[in-house]
Amino acid sequence: MTINHGILSQPGEGDSYSVAGDVTTFKATSEQTDGKYALFEVVVAPQLGPPPHIHSREDEAFYIQEGSIEFYLDEQIVVATPGTFLHSPKGQLHSFKNIGSVPAKMLIWATPGGLEKFFAQVGTKVENSSVPPLPITQETIDRILATAPEYGITIVLPEADNSP
Repeated sequence: MTINHGILSQPGEGDSYSVAGDVTTFKATSEQTDGKYALFEVVVAPQLGPPPHIHSREDEAFYIQEGSIEFYLDEQIVVATPGTFLHSPKGQLHSFKNIGSVPAKMLIWATPGGLEKFFAQVGTKVENSSVPPLPITQETIDRILATAPEYGITIVLPEADNSP
């Protein structure tokens, strides 16, 4: 909801999308912030997270609310628990994984805004953030890989092991 000169997003409000093991809820979109940023609440299923990737257009900042999330930032590994804040500037190779046995929750800021359009395009709209993420299918993976370049995202897949 937009209020006079600001944004108000109550608990449970915002469009939610299941995106490859996460449920991402838009708390502030680029349309609401004049393109300055987007803010998401992300629930990450246990033992899941995105593959290593690089954003060429936006910085991302992460604030952990619940659970334990292992971040890979270039060559560094950081275990983030509630209250931890991390910033990943554009151009940095990064990924994260919920290393716990229960869902983890965090806020993600993307500056400038626009990344939410990627999530809406590759994800599946769900009722709210409390629903479990949909299963990851090959179709989902293919859609993410095909769409990522449109948003300046490079996904770094592991090299195939072709050894005998």
